[in-house]
Amino acid sequence: MSTRVWISLLSLSVLWGGSFFFAKVALAELAPLTVVFCRVALAALALNLVLFSSGRALFRAGAPLRAYAAMGLLNNLIPFGLIFWGQTQIESGLASILNATTPLFTLLVAHFVTHDERIGGLKLGAIVLGIGGVAVLMGPDPIGSSRGTAGQIACLGAALSYAFAGVYGRRFAKMGVAPLEAATGQVTLSAMLILPIMLIVDRPWMMPALPGPTTGAALAGLALLSTALAYVLYFRILAAAGATNLLLVTFLIPVTAILLGALVLGERLAPRHFAGMFLIGLSLAAIDGRMVRFLRPAK
Repeated sequence: MSTRVWISLLSLSVLWGGSFFFAKVALAELAPLTVVFCRVALAALALNLVLFSSGRALFRAGAPLRAYAAMGLLNNLIPFGLIFWGQTQIESGLASILNATTPLFTLLVAHFVTHDERIGGLKLGAIVLGIGGVAVLMGPDPIGSSRGTAGQIACLGAALSYAFAGVYGRRFAKMGVAPLEAATGQVTLSAMLILPIMLIVDRPWMMPALPGPTTGAALAGLALLSTALAYVLYFRILAAAGATNLLLVTFLIPVTAILLGALVLGERLAPRHFAGMFLIGLSLAAIDGRMVRFLRPAK
């Protein structure tokens, strides 16, 4: 990859790693579904302005609105809701580590719902290693025995939803939908879907006081930086370097999230969390293929 692509990749990891920090700050005053709505609504506004400025419109004749809605459900509404609720139970850094299991779930989903992506020996070993890392992360407590365990399961559920979204989202290229339109469509339909649910569940008008400027800044960072700008970088890297190189961002996201959580929020992770992250990192390296190519002797 060129230096420019590497800079974009590192920037994307910071933006997505920062989303866990921004969300944790916003959740101090707002309910999880309210944070989800603010994230997708503000991002939708920003991306629609970008789309309009380029001479295109989202709601045009023949637009795949059902596909946008399905993608928004799988890639935004469900995972954002689960992660944000999970972060009310666990540290933001731990949530980011669990989110790094998304490529492992993607392998499993693709194996069962596609015809061209089967799990071979190396990938099966990577999945087993990743499952071991998750087991180390969660520790010896029985499932459901503590708030922290429930939060971790919620974050794993979000990773599974992202996996389904990754497989489902491949159809947009075949449909001839431009990346910017796909990103705008999914966050716009996400905002429409989450609005009535948020109003019923969270009842934001019942809040004792309006959120402060810190929460407002966190929501702006979450929506404009970690969602709208991040999507633009994501699709640029995908076009320039391909999906395999883009997978590297999964290694880097927890670094930003853990550093921000420790330096700003005062979070501390247990040794088993870092051990689990190491095992998950090894499994991702096996999927990516770089580690195997590095260890294979040159011919």
